[in-house]
Amino acid sequence: MNHRVYLLISMLLLATPAEAEDSIANVPEPSVKYLPAYLLEVPESVGDILIADTGSATLLRYAQTRNGIVERDRRYMSIGRKGVGKRRAWDRKTPLGIYFITEELDSSKLAAKYGIAAFSLDYPNAWDRYNERTGSGIWLHGVDASAPNRPPLDTDGCLALPNEELALLVAGLTPQVTPIIVVREMRWSTPSDLEALRIEFRIALEQWRASLEQGDLLTYLSLYDDAFRSRGMDKQKWSAYRLGVFGARQLAAVNLQDVMLLADPEEQELFVSRFKQTLMTEHGPVTTRKRLYWRRTGSEWRIVAEDAG
Repeated sequence: MNHRVYLLISMLLLATPAEAEDSIANVPEPSVKYLPAYLLEVPESVGDILIADTGSATLLRYAQTRNGIVERDRRYMSIGRKGVGKRRAWDRKTPLGIYFITEELDSSKLAAKYGIAAFSLDYPNAWDRYNERTGSGIWLHGVDASAPNRPPLDTDGCLALPNEELALLVAGLTPQVTPIIVVREMRWSTPSDLEALRIEFRIALEQWRASLEQGDLLTYLSLYDDAFRSRGMDKQKWSAYRLGVFGARQLAAVNLQDVMLLADPEEQELFVSRFKQTLMTEHGPVTTRKRLYWRRTGSEWRIVAEDAG
């Protein structure tokens, strides 16, 4: 039984009618505010944050405000005919994970079934490729105006919204910025738990940044998991590649901006850091966008994959 309900019933059983009425009025409401368990840190540069709750066929929209992360609205959506957990091309499943909008497609050149607008997602990302998942063409899009009432399982793997609902989102969808987290079902956490995890994650990321800036190859490589794979390289090949990079270039500074820290919705203890990285070299600044996939084991954080973008 809910603790608050149990307390209230006990007070009512022992109270007079007048006291019981006062008790109902004075029992405080729970003060804990729960937030999506995936959002550890979202920079001000990111406007809307979309979470596709496939279990309830609902797309939730969150925003970063001066009062923290708040829910703005939610709306019905359709997903893949075969459900979720995409692993290969044409399996008609919607992928689960952390994705970003890459571009807005020219809807005038698309079939009517995609509706008023379509935005491509970056599936497969580095983690998908790590797990040998194949396929492409996962979009957020509208519906055919002549058949607008699509059931929950009705796409080839995309996320489809009613046209009038998608129209309300379009202005806030920014390529290379807007994240779409596709989840099996929503998980929630308290702000204090999220903050503790954020700080722990930030410490690991700062160790990575500082080791790169200082040219400390030993510490830098120690942050990469033995099972690391990226761009066709395993940990051994990656180490040899980075040794050459460290030896050829000295850095005056490494700056990270627009840092976003997210928890993977499907893989327990997997986290993603995404940021804009500026390397201050003797030839001037070099700026790129980077994504690191981290696995936490106990108190240790190790990078298992990385990618640009």
